[in-house]
Amino acid sequence: MRILMAGASGFLGTRLAARLAADGHQLTRLVRRPPKDPGEVRWNPAAGQLDPAVLAGADAVVNLAGAGVGDKRWNDEYKALIRTSRTDTTGTLAVTMAGLPAGDRPQVLLNSSAIGWYGDTGDRTVTEEAPAGEGFLADVARVWEAATRPAEDAGVRVVRLRTGLPLHRDGGLLKPQLLPFRLGVGGKLGSGRQWVPWISMVDWLDAVVFLLDRPDLAGPVNLVGPNPVTNAEFTREFARALHRPAIMPIPALALKIALGGFAQEALTSTRVLPGVLNRAGFGYRHPDLPGALHAALHD
Repeated sequence: MRILMAGASGFLGTRLAARLAADGHQLTRLVRRPPKDPGEVRWNPAAGQLDPAVLAGADAVVNLAGAGVGDKRWNDEYKALIRTSRTDTTGTLAVTMAGLPAGDRPQVLLNSSAIGWYGDTGDRTVTEEAPAGEGFLADVARVWEAATRPAEDAGVRVVRLRTGLPLHRDGGLLKPQLLPFRLGVGGKLGSGRQWVPWISMVDWLDAVVFLLDRPDLAGPVNLVGPNPVTNAEFTREFARALHRPAIMPIPALALKIALGGFAQEALTSTRVLPGVLNRAGFGYRHPDLPGALHAALHD
């Protein structure tokens, strides 16, 4: 399959690109800088610029582009970048796809989204049928997913990847916590009662490939594990996997001082279940947290 990919240099993108290449797919990466090899094509999503001929030669498009929500302390400028880095890339791809003749359009667009769509659900479980919640990330998810509509209206199969928290020692949720936990000073965040929608990295990759090959699946899909846990449970299992104690809870006030606006998101409870994947018969390699943590730390 000929696959065009945006966001191939990020935490998830580098791993997905390697997986797709290993599976024998022909991969072209969209980059904002001058291309360094024949497998790269330059584009300018902020200006809406993408050569339609690049899309016309693809069977599928995977878009994971977007500024990291946990990479920097939030201020108004960075919050604007979080939003535009997603809507500009998604909109440019969707509009360009819609403008192609029907026979030249890619068959599918797998477009990144996030479980932030649901906002704070407390102890209530939600699946893909739940409406958008409240808060900054829920608002971002709304406009992000809406930016795919030109492609969807043109008849392209659009899958919105509502990704949870993939587990890997080199990034995401685990990387910033590894050192304090290894030093024995890790602990739960705030009350610890908030739900954590984790997924193992290998299951995330398997799920994306699964969705790429399933023409009957479209719309939002929750990429989360089947057994969410509270932050307190997550903390205990993470400490156990590292053979360390977890006795230093981080008060909510300290998080707010350290993280600013992002602290509220770190304390948000999102009890999300993978309704679409479960109904479609997707098989998890790591359905439970201990196995997922072992794989994240050692594989």
